[in-house]
Amino acid sequence: MPDSVAPSSASPSGASTRPARAAGAAGAAEPASSPGRAPGAGMDRRVAPSRMRRLRPYLRYGAGVLVLAVGLAAWRLVPASGSLAVAQDDLAIDTVHVQPFLDYLPVRATVAPLHVTFLGAVQGGQVASVAVPDGILVHPGDVLARLTNPQLELDVSTREAAIAGQLGDLSAQRLALQQSQTGEDGTIAEASYNLLKAGHELAIRRQLLAQGFESDANVKTFADEDAYYAGRLALLRAARQKDRAVAQAQARELDGTAERLRHTLAAVEDSLSSLTLRAPVAGRLTNFTLQPGQTLKAGDPIGQIDSEGAWRLDADIDEFYLARVAVGEHGIAQIDGHDVPFTVARVHPQITAGQFRAELTFDTTPPAALRRGESVECRLTLGRTRQALIAPNGAWLDGSGGNSVFVVSADGHHATRRAISVGGRNPEQVEITAGLRDGERIVTSAYTNFHDFNQLLIR
Repeated sequence: MPDSVAPSSASPSGASTRPARAAGAAGAAEPASSPGRAPGAGMDRRVAPSRMRRLRPYLRYGAGVLVLAVGLAAWRLVPASGSLAVAQDDLAIDTVHVQPFLDYLPVRATVAPLHVTFLGAVQGGQVASVAVPDGILVHPGDVLARLTNPQLELDVSTREAAIAGQLGDLSAQRLALQQSQTGEDGTIAEASYNLLKAGHELAIRRQLLAQGFESDANVKTFADEDAYYAGRLALLRAARQKDRAVAQAQARELDGTAERLRHTLAAVEDSLSSLTLRAPVAGRLTNFTLQPGQTLKAGDPIGQIDSEGAWRLDADIDEFYLARVAVGEHGIAQIDGHDVPFTVARVHPQITAGQFRAELTFDTTPPAALRRGESVECRLTLGRTRQALIAPNGAWLDGSGGNSVFVVSADGHHATRRAISVGGRNPEQVEITAGLRDGERIVTSAYTNFHDFNQLLIR
């Protein structure tokens, strides 16, 4: 038997201290050598280790693992500088793809008449009567209202009398020219007759001279007389030719003056007739608010006539697109569920409140139900459809200004800000010209809370 297990009957000097301690401990309960004890009851027993003692190795290594796990969790949960933890449910994520880009601009246009004729008072006066109400269809020459102006009527009468007197003076001058020409014609006719008689006399005298019944001196007298009348007739005809040229110039001046006076007389008479306001063209009378007794000055607006059944669209467009909208471009207007094509007819370059105006004319007959001032949704084409890298339009574009975007990683756990460039855009699409690749995912929700961060930790 080994030395470690000694019998209980060994001498006290050779007994082990360990059994003695055990016996002493047990002696509190019962005597060490009580009678009737079973054989071998005095031998040592192995004491079982406590529970804490058994868990001590696990606690030693588990504490290190726990510290490591807590540190890792803290690293994952506490964002680094420039990062922001965001719940995935709070983000909208979309994928960019290469696809057709529709380069168009949505605009809201207003129906306006194609042609507008503005009405004004040619002469001032007081409204005596109103013949038609506002909003009625009128035709050329229809009476709209009548004015009264006694002072104008007096002035017209005075001017008519003065012009009539001037026209009378012109007629007298024209008559004097005509009489002068008639007198010249009579003088020339008389000279021609005298020359003819002198010629006959000279011929007779020459025959008598040939027969010996007339002297040379007498014949010479008749010859001189014939030459005198011939010369005088030539002078009269030359003078008449010069006088006729001067007379014709004077007659033209007289005719021109008379024509101007007649035009002035017609204008004077028209000024009186302009007290009756008439429709110059056909159409619908609008903004016509005259009332009897109302006083008007010359040039005051009294209304307008809109072309009936002929319409255009007036669109106010953001000044950002001024360089891209040009005359001749086309588009589609949505009217009563139908697509009606139109063409840009005029672009006003003036900027008002950050917008400019474009006039759009229909390529086909517009629906008859259109009304002035009605709003119409339009799509104005700015360029041809082309293949491009397309991202969805959304709140991200306003928040970043189109200069950057958050690109989501492949595992979807984080998104990093990346610089990009954008080209054309429409309400649904944004053309990406640099910074992204086909198939990449980006954050398209609002960037309101992301301005100071370059990385998002998606939970």
